[in-house]
Amino acid sequence: MARYRRSVHRSTAAIVRTEKEVAVGIVIKILINAAALWVAVQVVPDLDFDGTIPALLGIALVMGVINAVVRPILQVLSFPLILLTLGLFLLVVNAITLAIVVAVSGALELGLSSGGFGATFLGALIISLVAWGLETLTGTR
Repeated sequence: MARYRRSVHRSTAAIVRTEKEVAVGIVIKILINAAALWVAVQVVPDLDFDGTIPALLGIALVMGVINAVVRPILQVLSFPLILLTLGLFLLVVNAITLAIVVAVSGALELGLSSGGFGATFLGALIISLVAWGLETLTGTR
């Protein structure tokens, strides 16, 4: 369990994480993304990775940045479709996000490629499920 400092300012109390705890959390999230991506590459036939372990960690870092920057924008822009489909369109948003990761990986020559949108969609679904499971096990969710 992580230790937190309490910051009391007048009547509000906030839990503040130290810089070290934030850094460790980011590293754990990158490792979880790398493991989830590796599982997806092993399971999905048209999702291929032919790079090294540092390249896989680089792709996981790119995935984290794109999930933090691009994915919220896509969610806001597709909000009516998300409401209309009762949230199922979020699976398409995840697939688009993974497609962007594949494109950036190709541009940086990190070794991740996809055979089409179907493979990307299935890969995004597997990555989401594996990452959710690992985050639940590690308590980082």
